[in-house]
Amino acid sequence: MIDYAHRIHLLCLTLFFTLFLCLTSASAQLLKEKDKQVHFYAGTVFGGLAYGYIFEKTGSKPKAFLGAITAACIVGVLKETRDSRQYGNRFDKRDLLATSYGGLSIGITLDVFLPKGKNDKRLIQF
Repeated sequence: MIDYAHRIHLLCLTLFFTLFLCLTSASAQLLKEKDKQVHFYAGTVFGGLAYGYIFEKTGSKPKAFLGAITAACIVGVLKETRDSRQYGNRFDKRDLLATSYGGLSIGITLDVFLPKGKNDKRLIQF
């Protein structure tokens, strides 16, 4: 039987994946711009770091998944807020979306491919 935390985790994955597909089809041209690609990579890096840190501390994939998305969104908001304070620049929602996509994509990737062992919380083993 699936416990409550796993149900919430599956629901979040389903909702985020559905949202990702809908937004991707609506803005298919988003990642063709070089600036948006850089934002995507930044979201992937910070989301991956957050996922790894949270997963190693808690051993919880749902918490790590949400942490990856949250970290990417926070980094995106901070960057766009800084950009909006520059003369002639504004807060670009599409840059924020690209950064969030990076966190979402690494969160889904790590969530799917990490082993499910409860005793081993380390992402990288030597």
